[in-house]
Amino acid sequence: MGVTSSSLPPTLTSSTFTTLFPTLPSSLFDTLSLNGELNKEDLIKHLNTNQINSAFVFIKPQANTLKTQEYVRSTLSRFCIQIKEEGTIPGTVINEKKLIDQHYYSIASKATLQHPSELNVPEDKFMESFKEEWVKVVEEGRCVNALQACERWNVNESTLEKLWRSSEKSHKVVKFGGGFYCGLLECEGEELYVFNAFFMEMRSKFIGDNEVYFFSVEWEKGVLDWEGFRNRLLGPTDPNEAPEDSIRRTILEKWEEFGLKSKPNKADNGVHASASPLEGLSEKCNWLGSSIDSESFGKALLFNGFDEQTIKEYCIDPSVEGAKDDGVGKGSVFDAVEDMDAEDCLRKLCMIKFEEGKEGRFDGF
Repeated sequence: MGVTSSSLPPTLTSSTFTTLFPTLPSSLFDTLSLNGELNKEDLIKHLNTNQINSAFVFIKPQANTLKTQEYVRSTLSRFCIQIKEEGTIPGTVINEKKLIDQHYYSIASKATLQHPSELNVPEDKFMESFKEEWVKVVEEGRCVNALQACERWNVNESTLEKLWRSSEKSHKVVKFGGGFYCGLLECEGEELYVFNAFFMEMRSKFIGDNEVYFFSVEWEKGVLDWEGFRNRLLGPTDPNEAPEDSIRRTILEKWEEFGLKSKPNKADNGVHASASPLEGLSEKCNWLGSSIDSESFGKALLFNGFDEQTIKEYCIDPSVEGAKDDGVGKGSVFDAVEDMDAEDCLRKLCMIKFEEGKEGRFDGF
């Protein structure tokens, strides 16, 4: 699979399956009404939960040196985070399997995976922004995704990035939604509507001769909460704003000592870590080819009545009812569970599933 890995001695005693998935009280079934519906309060009260946090961490190509690997490894272990697996994923594999495209799915799907005709383009906003009808543009073949633009114009990622930035300066780039941008680009006299063209330059940093070094990790809930894992141990997106001794701040301060060729910044910030147990599951399935039922959080979802299709849908961050804090309208599933520990994440996803009315009843209990 192009992934080399090795297991390290655990820093914590592994919990048993019984600890992870305690038996639900039989009285739960007494809360079911005759038509099989479950009261939301009872659902939340009796939910079976998973006490293990599980995440995917990788060192980005720009920072991937032996010294960085050793530093990240020792820091994770020092914080009692168990490294279940680690290894290298080559850029050739990342490119062939479109791993980075799946990782940044909401952005990449519009840049490399889908044709613009398949996208839900808001026709009224398109008309307002570009003064022509979207349907006509599609019919005339004047819209492409970023990958198709590179192929059609025979340009590389860097050139496409420059064309995109030029259109931005000319106010010819419009945001239709989160990770959803359209720009009117011109190359050698031809104008095309291109979607998320900026992604190609970002993608190029992960393919070819580049590679990432990953750590598949787990830790007990009582050791460190998820917010602490991301914001204190890892550090925020901008390493300049990261706490002292956080991983991103340390890589920034010691970039020359660690052998990096350039100073980290907000885009190239050294490392990535899952934003929630759900994203951890999604990323392990993508990067490592894990099955849902082989991962602790996947097992917890299945045990609590989620079918694999629903889990797969949630793993690509759909917009669903019940995801927003105010409960009004649809919102991002990933945003709804960001920085939650496994137990809280599972409860929130069950609430969202309840709001969506999936399956009509909870046969998994």
